[in-house]
Amino acid sequence: MKPSNRNRHVDDARAIFNAAVRAVQADSLLESVEWDDIGSKHINSYDRVYIVGMGKAALAIAAVLETKIGRKVAGGFIAIPEGYLASLPGHLRSPSRLQIIEAGHPLPNEGSLRAAERILDVARSAKEGELLVVLVSGGGSSLCADFAGDVTLDDAREMYQLLLQSGADIYAVNTIRKHISSISGGRLAAAAEPADVVALIVSDVVGNDLSVVASGPTIADSSTFSDAQKILEERQLWDRIPASVRHVIERGLATPLDETPTSDSGAFNRVTNRLLATNDDALEAAASEAAKRGYEAEILTNGMTGEAREVGRYLIETALERKNSRPLCLISGGETTVTIRGTGKGGRNLEMALSASLRMHGENREVVFLSGGTDGIDGMTDAAGAWATPDTIAAAKKRGLDARDYLANNDSYTFFLHVDSLFKTGHTHTNVMDVQVILINGPDGTSS
Repeated sequence: MKPSNRNRHVDDARAIFNAAVRAVQADSLLESVEWDDIGSKHINSYDRVYIVGMGKAALAIAAVLETKIGRKVAGGFIAIPEGYLASLPGHLRSPSRLQIIEAGHPLPNEGSLRAAERILDVARSAKEGELLVVLVSGGGSSLCADFAGDVTLDDAREMYQLLLQSGADIYAVNTIRKHISSISGGRLAAAAEPADVVALIVSDVVGNDLSVVASGPTIADSSTFSDAQKILEERQLWDRIPASVRHVIERGLATPLDETPTSDSGAFNRVTNRLLATNDDALEAAASEAAKRGYEAEILTNGMTGEAREVGRYLIETALERKNSRPLCLISGGETTVTIRGTGKGGRNLEMALSASLRMHGENREVVFLSGGTDGIDGMTDAAGAWATPDTIAAAKKRGLDARDYLANNDSYTFFLHVDSLFKTGHTHTNVMDVQVILINGPDGTSS
């Protein structure tokens, strides 16, 4: 690929990704919401409105929401990742009627415990005739966390780390979380009874199962303690998790009353759950932007799962098999997993891009592969992801880098740092999983 073409296509891939993120920003999501009828009755009919929230989109949504119904807001708490307050976009004003707690992600910390305590206090204080608005988005499970029985913060962090390292998907991880918590799995909604509850939810899970987003604090839960035990046993973690976690699950197995509330519970009679945004919204915006830039745009899937390195190779093979007569943009979304085998630094998008770069090494067609997290973060890094071309491996070899060694060590961040292909967006204040953008010219070299 000629440098000029490469740079143009990389710029296009970045712009297409950024269009996907813009479509799921708070101000875009809330512009069509009729706030007067947000609850089961007119907003002015409520004596008080409280706002609580947890997740990567919570601060921005709260900022927009307060401008809409500020005079009715009696207070509340928002739990967000550390550093998010300082990164709030300049056109948004930080909520003045709500208290902000910066907490731990992806592992909970003391701020997470404090946030859960305060948010539960607000819910329990809400009365009939009052409204509790709950802002739910990805990351909420760790940002707003409390633990049952004798489970300590250190115990919970150890358990989460074991689950993450095992390659467990978000469904499995959150099944465990919900069963050692008194705020997840519908328990926040139960705490707010008899007040009305409206949850505004940004989905970061494949399939948009709302009971999984931030561990479903306002959603009836169909998973059980038995499911939690089965997941841990299947991943050979049952005997490795802290004893306190095992004891809570064993107690729940023996005491049905400890189970998370199901759809039969009266706690959900006054609860409305509203889905604001999904990965679909981001993918459609990406496709629209690609078309504006002269590409034939095709959305492959919104449900990409599996091992990141295998998915990266699969996506590139899919692109290279195409016999397109004009420049093509293939778009996909979802959330893959990484089974940690090494000691390096990376994330699922970075690892996907590294695997893709190995597969397309030496290809004559102009190809760009970009994968990034819509939240602007990939793993424990400051990058959303990375981009790669057929020249990436050759550029690495000139620097004495063996891409296969970096992949084996789960050290994709370091690899892309050396070849100057990290994709950094900063905190985006939203989260609808990941987006992949593949640009490929026609087989005869036709380029946009």
